Amino acid sequence: MGASGGIVIGRAFVLDRQYIQISRKPVAEDAIQAECKRLHDGVGESIDQLKRLKSQSSTADSAASEELGFLLDAYIHMLTQSRLVRGAEELIVSRRLNAVHAVSEVIDAIATQFSGMDDRYIAARATDIREVGLRLMRCLMGETDRAVDKAPKGAILIAEDVSPADMARFEPGQMTAFVTALGGAEGHTAIMARSLGIPAVLGAADIIRGVSGGDQIIVDGGRGEVILSPTDADIEHYSQRRADWLAARDKLAALRDVPSATRDGVDIDLHANIELPIELSAALENGATGIGLLRSEFMFMNKDYLPDEDEQYEELADIVKRMDGKPVTIRTLDIGGEKLAVALQSEIASGPNPALGLRGIRLSLRKSELLEVQFAAILRASLHGPVRVLIPMVVGVHEMTRARQIYETVAKRLRKEGHAIPETLPPLGAMIEIPAAAIAIDTLSRECDFFAIGTNDLTQYTLAIDRTDDQVAGLYDPLNPAVLRLIRDVIRVAGERDIPVSVCGEMAGDPRYVPLFIGFGLRNLSMSPVNLLPVKQRLRRLDTRNSHHQANRVMEQWDSARIAMMLDDFNDLA
Repeated sequence: MGASGGIVIGRAFVLDRQYIQISRKPVAEDAIQAECKRLHDGVGESIDQLKRLKSQSSTADSAASEELGFLLDAYIHMLTQSRLVRGAEELIVSRRLNAVHAVSEVIDAIATQFSGMDDRYIAARATDIREVGLRLMRCLMGETDRAVDKAPKGAILIAEDVSPADMARFEPGQMTAFVTALGGAEGHTAIMARSLGIPAVLGAADIIRGVSGGDQIIVDGGRGEVILSPTDADIEHYSQRRADWLAARDKLAALRDVPSATRDGVDIDLHANIELPIELSAALENGATGIGLLRSEFMFMNKDYLPDEDEQYEELADIVKRMDGKPVTIRTLDIGGEKLAVALQSEIASGPNPALGLRGIRLSLRKSELLEVQFAAILRASLHGPVRVLIPMVVGVHEMTRARQIYETVAKRLRKEGHAIPETLPPLGAMIEIPAAAIAIDTLSRECDFFAIGTNDLTQYTLAIDRTDDQVAGLYDPLNPAVLRLIRDVIRVAGERDIPVSVCGEMAGDPRYVPLFIGFGLRNLSMSPVNLLPVKQRLRRLDTRNSHHQANRVMEQWDSARIAMMLDDFNDLA
């Protein structure tokens, strides 16, 4: 699957995750059962990964698919009621070793025993034991190994998977593209790739076995193509296509300082979604008039501790200052699903379905000290420029009521301590990404100063489709009439109540959907920095009255394929 557009010709760096730094901190007596549960949760996650790899491999040629399938079945068996798991659990209970340390000890013991056998085939299985054990250890550690840091500048990264935490470690220009065996085009890693402008291809099942470090390859992130051992003709062809792509990008750059307004003179605010501070430069270079969604998870990634109020304040204040008076909407912590903070792993189990578990405002209210620290840091940072505070994963008004109580209590505490904060507190708003919140939007409006519609999760939860699961990612359809009705109704109610509303999901950055949003009455879109200029180009050709008429016609339809065809026809004509 092409996940992030662009063409790159370069040398492969195959991610080596063989080295893992093991913490040998003992487990407290009263935490042994929790550590055993963490071990089994890690086993479940490892098995899920292997099953996904096996499913992906079925698209390869039959011989390769069968061979890889047998190997992955063997790996799954090693994790199912095996000596590895039983031995690790015994070490946790008897010697109070943490789960990662216990797994490491058992791997070494089993692998050493296998390696000493006379049968060469059995001896070679020591490598398989280590591979399975390392996978389990990485799941337990939240992928905290730093092998990605070894990549040379300008490399094309080849990996089984790339986590958001991995991407947070990328230095500018370090990775020119990446290709993974797992992942879906709507997953968080793909979103970050588009946001950083890094071409990416996901779901190439056999890529690890097909590429060696240093091989020359070509990646086309738009078409989802990876060319191994390219010929001279391949290089000439893709070099020309790359030149054409760069020329088109340069042409768009001329729109940077042009007003973002429709043909009939209606101004539309185009804001940027920011995952990492390194994206700020791209947002400003592409003419963003504000940050519509600053995801605060970057402050927690790749840290084995929770950042305190002062550290968060410094990070956020720097961003607010760099925006130089442009508004910044800061979303409070939404750890969960793909974005698990290492420092919280020992305290909060991920659950059987993290997307439906303890995350967003649920986690923040359960561990209110996390929310209090974030509110304090945001309020202090708001002295340096206009800020709004966005609460994620809101279901009902009770969560916003409780969040506001904590917000105002923190403000009183800061003033009592002598911290300067604005007299009027920054607006407090809700992320509308759960169908229940969209349906009850009139009730939520009583406690919210603004709304931000997160179309990624709203689509996922409405359709009951995991957008990161390559087996069903193709069914993820933001043009489903149920999804569109929820979006339209939120925009309509917000307009009637005079409450600011924006769309900050991936749909906002797709020029194809711009006429629909303008027709619904939306006047604020927030997107990855790389999408700002294509969206501006599209909206400058639109007339709001025609868009409104087209949106009404679309909402009369019941079939998403028909809706897609109507949108494409309108875009071709407008």
